[in-house]
Amino acid sequence: MQPTLKYVDTSLLRVAYEEWNPAGSRTVVLLHGWPDSIRTWSAVAPGLALAGWRVLVPALRGFLPTRFLQDDTPRTGQLAALGCDLLEFIDALNLKQPALVGHDWGARAVAIACSLRPGVASHLVMLSVAYGTNDPTQALSIPQARNYWYHWYMATPRGERTVREDGRNFARMMWDTWAPPGWYEVQEFEQTAQAFDNPDWADITLHSYRHRWGHAPGDPPGDPRYADDERLLNPAPVLAVPTLLLHGAVDGVNHPDTSLGKEAFFSGIYKRQLLAGVGHFPQREAAGDVLAALLPFLETN
Repeated sequence: MQPTLKYVDTSLLRVAYEEWNPAGSRTVVLLHGWPDSIRTWSAVAPGLALAGWRVLVPALRGFLPTRFLQDDTPRTGQLAALGCDLLEFIDALNLKQPALVGHDWGARAVAIACSLRPGVASHLVMLSVAYGTNDPTQALSIPQARNYWYHWYMATPRGERTVREDGRNFARMMWDTWAPPGWYEVQEFEQTAQAFDNPDWADITLHSYRHRWGHAPGDPPGDPRYADDERLLNPAPVLAVPTLLLHGAVDGVNHPDTSLGKEAFFSGIYKRQLLAGVGHFPQREAAGDVLAALLPFLETN
């Protein structure tokens, strides 16, 4: 089974997305993270399609093949924008309560979409990022602050130059350190990194990490169209949607402890599952385990 690459326009973007099993009776949307691409779901999407799901895998803003429609649109990577992009994608395709699954940036986007529009999804699945961790004033342990070195680095002129001039090697450092050694093939990274050739990738990357910690310039520090959404997201709303959190037990960037104690954010079903021996990229490192967790969870009411 092979996907078809399609495009749909939202108010700001021409969103590129892969579609698997278009005749599926239920829809699941899979969102990738940073630094990654739609390729990240290539070992999970077929299993969902074979189980009867229509599977949609969009590329986020700043990642090829998705492009902005207008040159004058602010190239913001703020988290509210990622969630609103997803809501517009859902509306553009007239999707009715799809299941939403996201990894890393994608995990933040799917949770934000559910926060901004209660009832938009039938199920919510977050990989490697816990809910309630977008607050710039959140407490961080010293080891976790060390893990986030690249966040602080990108807030400096030297970090900006690195992202703009040597972005692929910068991204590959994350692949090399966020999961146990030897988990990926160099060719797979190179094929994935083609998505970073989007001319907006550096701007979106830099703004996203600067904005989330209050280091982005401007007043407000982002696209004004998302100001009301930002206010709605902090503090993080309680979610009623059935939610599953999958976290690698040896995640090298978001320590598994960062996903502990989040039950108070959920008024309905909430499950957290650690994946033994898995780092930050469960859908790549242990696709079978991810599928084994997803399929029964997506059948829950």
